[in-house]
Amino acid sequence: MERLAGRIILLWGWRRLLAAFAAGALLVLTQAPYDFFAAGFVSFTVLVWLLDGVTDESTGNLLRRLKPAFATGWWFGFGYFLAGLWWIGGAVLVEAESFAWALPFAVLGIPLLMAFFYALATAAARLLWSDGLARIAALAFAFGLAEWLRGFVFTGFPWNPVGFAAMPTPLLMQSVAVTSVTGMNVLAVFVFAAPALLAAERHLRVGLGLAVLLVAAHVGFGYARLNRPPEPASTSLAVRIVQPSIDLSEKWDDSVRDRVFATTMGLSARPPREGEPEPQLILWPETSVPFFFTERPDALAEIGAMLQSGQMLVAGAVRDEASAGAERYYNSVIAVDDSGEIVDAVDKVHLVPFGEYIPFADVAARFGVEQLVAGPMNFVAGSQRHPLVLPGGLAAAPFICYEIIFPDMIAVDAASSRLMVNVTNDAWFGDTPGPYQHFRQAQVRAVETGLPLLRAANNGVSGIIDQRGRVVDALALDVRDSLDAVIAVPDEAGALLPMRRQVGAAILMLFFLWACTGLVVQRLRAN
Repeated sequence: MERLAGRIILLWGWRRLLAAFAAGALLVLTQAPYDFFAAGFVSFTVLVWLLDGVTDESTGNLLRRLKPAFATGWWFGFGYFLAGLWWIGGAVLVEAESFAWALPFAVLGIPLLMAFFYALATAAARLLWSDGLARIAALAFAFGLAEWLRGFVFTGFPWNPVGFAAMPTPLLMQSVAVTSVTGMNVLAVFVFAAPALLAAERHLRVGLGLAVLLVAAHVGFGYARLNRPPEPASTSLAVRIVQPSIDLSEKWDDSVRDRVFATTMGLSARPPREGEPEPQLILWPETSVPFFFTERPDALAEIGAMLQSGQMLVAGAVRDEASAGAERYYNSVIAVDDSGEIVDAVDKVHLVPFGEYIPFADVAARFGVEQLVAGPMNFVAGSQRHPLVLPGGLAAAPFICYEIIFPDMIAVDAASSRLMVNVTNDAWFGDTPGPYQHFRQAQVRAVETGLPLLRAANNGVSGIIDQRGRVVDALALDVRDSLDAVIAVPDEAGALLPMRRQVGAAILMLFFLWACTGLVVQRLRAN
């Protein structure tokens, strides 16, 4: 092991950067749909040794001294995000004749930007670098900080956080209910980087012992939580989730929208299987209504005729609104009762840049940049959110598409709800890792909040997730079908969410103090 570490430490020039890129790309195997968590031990061990080989310039300003560590982290991040997000390019190929030119920007643009967060992580870690175990703590703190920043800087994009590498199954997801994703990011990096200690005797037993203890606690807590008797649930809800699998080339085609609507209605109106109850709630995916209800009031009448007494439809739809003589469009979820009346609506607050709106649109228009993927119009962000009231008076927190990836947004809304609803349209990305990674985000949110989650996708992956992250049932990609189930709804909302976020922040701060202590001790010994 010392020999291998020595070779990696002594890498220089393009070989060092290539090793960092390869280590980052390998780390993607820890994410859905691969879930090969062991790759994390290789990736972060190599990264530690690469940073061990960074030489601090004795002259020059701080930025110059940190440049080698920054470059190492950037190439590590570029490899990770390129290998993990290449599938985004599929969205622009849906209308290739118009947007194929944007493919390099879609495939390379986001990884190029996201890599800067990991570059900042390795630079910050290098500032706190010392011998032995403290440098592992420094790296864990720095990555935890980088992932936290990734959640809100530039509107936020916390996709595939490194902590997910330690959560490939429900058994290994339960700890996030205590630590939050922030804490899991820190602890996962510490455990994955601990094998780097094998290259030297310093702190070897303590470091590996602590890593083994953390893994044992992680697995043990998951086992105990999954085997604990279910929490009291005096309420149940019969649901039907519809996955119409509409071809995106037809989704906004005026000539076929009646057929698209009829397909979704047909899946919704099926009689239940023998012995199963009629659904109280029918859930349609994001933008599943192929026209504006203001232009087609007859469609609402059809929905009302299809719904039986007491049933409700919750559907993704584009909502139009006239304001100051101009049309404004919202990506929304609407609730329709059995009389065909829209009784509630919630607009999407966190829009997808370049997919649903153009940042700095006036400036971008001068360069010919326009919306790329989401539909025939630019959307306006909603101003506020609130739970939908479902049959039986149940409060449900609705999240549209990738809103489900933002833990802080979920924490605020779920605190006053008893279940969550996520509508999306992952058909943009075909049969790639994208839909599976998105579904994994939904699983983790269910564990964090302790609330069941209903997910309807136009195509992949629709399903029902219980409050422990277990998949009750799901529909595969490219399947046109509906899914019926009766779910138990917990009696209390996710009131502990604020406390869990504080625990995550405390773990981040603890590792920072640990790294600082190690650095101070080393400097004192050197003097």
